[in-house]
Amino acid sequence: MSWRPLPEDEANRDPARLGASLDRVAKRLGAPNAKVLSGLFQRWEELVGSGIAAHAKPASLKRGVLIVDVDSNAWVTQLRYMTTELVAKCCEVLGPDAVKKIELRVARGR
Repeated sequence: MSWRPLPEDEANRDPARLGASLDRVAKRLGAPNAKVLSGLFQRWEELVGSGIAAHAKPASLKRGVLIVDVDSNAWVTQLRYMTTELVAKCCEVLGPDAVKKIELRVARGR
């Protein structure tokens, strides 16, 4: 395949914003928009507090399910009792239904 210039109508249009394009792709993949993801990862300590943040980190958020990597079984047990509160706090800060459920897993070597 060789290089060809864009048709005239496409060559003269303004570039599209990258954020909007990324949000469309993320939506098709079941991921939240960029604002929610960046808020979750950048404000994690604010959302859960420094004590929890020292032992638990967000790993992924897909279709409202937040996967959190935790450094020990003891912290998994502790956080299981707090998931309802943590979901509510995430939704308060990130937007309604940003997080619907939290799944905890022990991350070895964290």
